[in-house]
Amino acid sequence: MDIFGYIASVFIGISLGLIGGGGSILTVPVLVYLFGIDAFLATEYSLFIVGISSLVGSFSYFKKGLVDLKTAFIFGVPSIVSIFLTRNFLLPLIPDEVFIMRNFVLTKNIFLLLVFAVLMIIASYKMIQKKAELKIEKVPSQNNNILLAAGEGSVVGILTGLVGAGGGFMIIPALVNLLKIPMKAAIGTSLVIISLNSLVGFFSSIDHIRIEWSLLGRISAIAIIGIIIGSQLSNKMDGKKLKPAFGWFILVMGIYIVIKELFF
Repeated sequence: MDIFGYIASVFIGISLGLIGGGGSILTVPVLVYLFGIDAFLATEYSLFIVGISSLVGSFSYFKKGLVDLKTAFIFGVPSIVSIFLTRNFLLPLIPDEVFIMRNFVLTKNIFLLLVFAVLMIIASYKMIQKKAELKIEKVPSQNNNILLAAGEGSVVGILTGLVGAGGGFMIIPALVNLLKIPMKAAIGTSLVIISLNSLVGFFSSIDHIRIEWSLLGRISAIAIIGIIIGSQLSNKMDGKKLKPAFGWFILVMGIYIVIKELFF
C-alpha cells in the first residue's frame, strides 16, 4: 500500500498549492489507511508534512507579493497558542478507552478518526458551496472583523492540534469574508498560517513521540513536489473551480471513515 500512499502524498501537495487548503485533510487518512500508522501518531506526522510543504508552497506566493504578513500575525498568534495548549494539555487528557458499551469500545484512535471524519464532512460542505468563499459579508466594524478572525484562528488552532489538519478550509473564507483579503493573497497567507501552525504543533509535542524520520522525510519530500506543482498550476487555472469536485471526494472519504471505524 505504500506506493499508493506516496501517490496520494503528491495530491496532498498539489491541492495545498492550488487552492491553499484541503490537502492537509487528506494527510491523516493517507497515513492511517495507506501507511498503516497509528491515528495519534498520524496526527503528529501530519503536522510536519503539512507544515513543511505549506512553508515551501508559500515562497512562490511571497515572491509575488501575495502574502499579507499582518493578517498572518492576527490570525496566526491565537492559532499557535491554541495548538500548543491542545497538543500538550488537551490530547493527553483523552483516555485510551473513551467509551465502552457492551462489545463496542471507542478507543482514543477511533475517537480521533471520527473527529477527523466530521471535520472532513464539514470541510467538504464548505468546498462544495461554490460561492461561499466569494461572498463578502457586511460587518459593522473592522475591529469586529479582526476579533472574529482572531477567534476563528483559535478554533483552527484547536482543530489543528487535535487532528493534525491545517484548517485551510476555514482560514481562507475568514480571510476573504472578514478581513477582505483578495482570493490569491488569501491562499498565500493561508499557506503561511498553516505552515506556522503545523510546525509549532509538531515541535511542541515531539518529545513525547518516537518519530520514524526516514518515512516522514520521504512523504514530506513527495508532498513538497506536489505543492510546487500545485503552485505552478495556480498560474494557469482557477483553483476555485476545482474545489466542488474535491469537496465531493472529501465528503465520500469522511463518510467512509465513519462507516469503517464504527461498523468494521
